[in-house]
Parts: sequence; C-alpha cells; structure tokens
Amino acid sequence: MFSREESRKLREEFWTSFGKSFPRKWILYNTKIKDFSFKFYFDTKKAGVVLDIESQDLEKRIHYYEKVTSLKSILKEEYLPEVIFEDVFFLDNGKEISRIYVEKTGVSVHNKKSWQETMEFLNTTMIQFEDFYSEYEDFIKS
Repeated sequence: MFSREESRKLREEFWTSFGKSFPRKWILYNTKIKDFSFKFYFDTKKAGVVLDIESQDLEKRIHYYEKVTSLKSILKEEYLPEVIFEDVFFLDNGKEISRIYVEKTGVSVHNKKSWQETMEFLNTTMIQFEDFYSEYEDFIKS
C-alpha cells in the first residue's frame, strides 16, 4: 500500500512524464462548447480517455449526447472501436453527466512498469478522439 503522499507523488510523476514524452496541446476543455470536454484519467485500476458532457441543463446535455451518438457508427468504425457510451454516468461526487469513453484495464498508476503502455494508450486514444471531434465539430455544435 502507498501512503496518500506517496500516491500523490507517483501521480504527479506520471503526468509530468506523460507531458514530456508526448508534448502536445490537447483540446481538452477548449471545445468551444460549455460543459463539453475531453479528459484523461489514470488510477490504481485503469486508465481512460473520456468525453464528458456535464451541462446542468438536461436538455442541452441530451442534445449534445444525441449529436455524438448519431455519429456512433463512424466513431466506432473509423476511430475508436472500443468506445463506450453512457447517457447517464455518476461522478464520484454524485453529479450526473453523460460520458463517452475508452478504458484500458490492468494498469495502475502505482505500477511504473505499466506507465509506458498507459502513456501510449492515452496518447493514441486522445489523438483519435480529437481527430473525430475536429472532423465533426461543426455538426456537433450545430
């Protein structure tokens, strides 16, 4: 087991290393759609790349989720075959959002031996997600 401080340091070391290994300006929160953002995560059990639709306005959230869902076959066939769609997803804090994501299991931020494969997964997956978004951004925004 790792102490909270040891875990924090490992996480910080991982993200610093990831940034140095794959220097790039990611879209992340800069989608130009409020509460519509790409995120990375990596914990003690899995890693992932997500598109979170977090609007408190349920109609807006449904609208953007349905826009992306209408492109589901394209996203799966041309970009991310393993993508998962969840119209209702609860964050740890209890907030209800919609989430579209790709996960890699069997990796841990506490296991440095899994870092390289995780970094490659995060980089490749986010590039694919961003390429998809860039191609269909106008449609999603309309």
